[in-house]
Amino acid sequence: MDPLLVIFGGLVAFFLLFALALGVWHPKTGRQIVGRSLRDHEAEAEIEEHDIDQMLDSLNELRRRTGHRDIGEELADEAMRGTWSESGT
Repeated sequence: MDPLLVIFGGLVAFFLLFALALGVWHPKTGRQIVGRSLRDHEAEAEIEEHDIDQMLDSLNELRRRTGHRDIGEELADEAMRGTWSESGT
C-alpha cells in the first residue's frame, strides 16, 4: 500500500471524525446538541403553541383598536366566498 495514500486517508478520516464530534458536542455549553429527549421537544411544542396563541391574540387586539375585524372572521368570510386560495396568492 502506498504510504502517501495512508497519510492522506488518515487525515481525511481524522477531519471527518472531528467534524462529527463538533456536531454532537457543543464546546461552549458543554452539553449535547444532537439526541435531545422527547420531553425537550414536547416542552418546546407547548411553548410554541402558547407563543402563537399570544401573537394572534395581540394581533387581533390591535386590529380591533384600529377598527378592523379579527383575522379569523376575515378568513372565514373569504373561505365561504371561495376567494381564499391554497397558495396564499
